[in-house]
Amino acid sequence: MHPVLAAQHDRALTVLPDDVRHYYAGGAGEQICVAEAEQAWRALRLRPRVLRDVSAVTTATTLLGVPLAAPVLVGPTAAHGLAHPDGERATALGAAAAGSLLVLSTRSSRRLEQVPVGPWWFQAYAMRDRGRTFDLVTRAAAAGAGAVVLTGDVPWLGNRPGATRAGLTRPLEPGEEQDPSAGLETISELAGAGLPILVKGVLRGDDALACLDAGAAGVVVSNHGGRQLDRAVSTAQALPEVAAAVAGRAPVLVDGGIRSGLDVLCALALGADAVLLGRPVLWALADDGAAGVERCLRAVSEDLAHVMGLAGCRSLAEIGPHLIAPA
Repeated sequence: MHPVLAAQHDRALTVLPDDVRHYYAGGAGEQICVAEAEQAWRALRLRPRVLRDVSAVTTATTLLGVPLAAPVLVGPTAAHGLAHPDGERATALGAAAAGSLLVLSTRSSRRLEQVPVGPWWFQAYAMRDRGRTFDLVTRAAAAGAGAVVLTGDVPWLGNRPGATRAGLTRPLEPGEEQDPSAGLETISELAGAGLPILVKGVLRGDDALACLDAGAAGVVVSNHGGRQLDRAVSTAQALPEVAAAVAGRAPVLVDGGIRSGLDVLCALALGADAVLLGRPVLWALADDGAAGVERCLRAVSEDLAHVMGLAGCRSLAEIGPHLIAPA
C-alpha cells in the first residue's frame, strides 16, 4: 500500500465509529475475497525495459471522451456521509481537483443533483421497480452524468456477517428492491436514457462479450469488494481473461485491492484501460474531506508515473502484457 494511503487509512480508523468502519471494510462470508484482493496484485512480478528515454512520462488518458490526468477513477461506494459531513460532494471536489472522475453510487448520502463537480458517472442497480431505476438514470443524465455503470453482480445481497454484527441497518444497502430476474436486456433498457452503459461485476470473458453484444459500452472487472460471492476470483486473476475476450472492442476497467501506482501499472499491463479506487477513497474522505481525496488520487497517480519510468514506459500506450513475468 502506498504510504500516503496507509497513513490515511490509519488516521481514518481513529475517527470513524466502529459500525461505520466495519461497514466500509467488511466483506461477505469468511471474507476470503477481501483478504486476497491486495495480495493478488502483490503476487505479480514485472519485467522492466532498460535504456529507454523516460525523461518525459505522462499518465494522461481519455476514457469515453473524458480527458483524465491518470487512469485512476473513484469507484462507486455507498454512504459517504458516514465518513464526512460533506459526503459525496467532498468526494467529487477532491476527484475534480485531482483531474479524476467520480462514479456516484445510487446509495449516495446526497441527492445526485447536489453532487456533481467535474466529470462523473452514475452507478445504478437493476431494481424490481424498473421505472425507479430508469428515473434515477434519467435524472443523472439531466444532471450531467457522462455514463451509467450498471452493477450486475447483486441479484440479492451477499451474506455480510460483519455488517450485521456492527448493527448497521438495511437502508444502507440495496436489499429486497433488487431484481433477481434482471437479465442482459437491462442494458438496452437503461441505454434509452441516452448514456453509454458499462456493466460492473464482470469476472468472465464470456460474460464480458455477452454484455458488449447486448449493447454495453464497456465492462468493469469487479467482485464488489468481496462483499457479494465470497471465494470469487480476485480481479487480478480475472482481468487477463476479460481483457483478452474484449480485445479492444470497448474499455475494460478494474477495481478491487488496488493500493498503489505499482498496482495500477500491473492492472494496465494485464489489459485494463483504467482502475477504480473504493475503500482508499473512503479512508481519505474520513481523514481530511475533499483535500484527503485529492491527496489520495494524486499519490497513486504520481506513483504510477514514477514506476512507469522505472519500467521503461513513457506513456500508457507503452504498457502491455510484455511487462508481466510468467507465473
